[in-house]
Amino acid sequence: MALTGYLAFRSRRKKRGSGEMDEMEGHEFEYYCAKLLEDGGFDQVEVTKKSGDYGVDILAEKDGVTYAIQCKCYHSPIGIKAVQEAYAGRDYYDRMVGAVMTNQYFTSAAAEAAGKLKILLWDRDYMESMMEESGRMF
Repeated sequence: MALTGYLAFRSRRKKRGSGEMDEMEGHEFEYYCAKLLEDGGFDQVEVTKKSGDYGVDILAEKDGVTYAIQCKCYHSPIGIKAVQEAYAGRDYYDRMVGAVMTNQYFTSAAAEAAGKLKILLWDRDYMESMMEESGRMF
């Protein structure tokens, strides 16, 4: 019985925590993602300026690997444009890895393009697993 109660509490907590990100505006979501990355062991995490960021919202490093990350807080699936922005931004900032981080999921076209362009896709499930690992629900 106690385990069932704990699992129900944890499920409600997870939904409440991850749902908060759905209500954020763009720049607020970028800072939310930056904090999540820091909690996940990324170093030198930097949110880029609001405009003229060349398709990259966060620059970070982990284990000697540099990242250029595009953040998308949407209410619908993320398409190919976000992948293209991460691809261009990765090269502009001379980073090793490009990624798109979102509170949603990706279209099949976005997934296909990401595979060809070697861009990581961090969807809602991935973000929730990062939140769980860090022990934070924001």
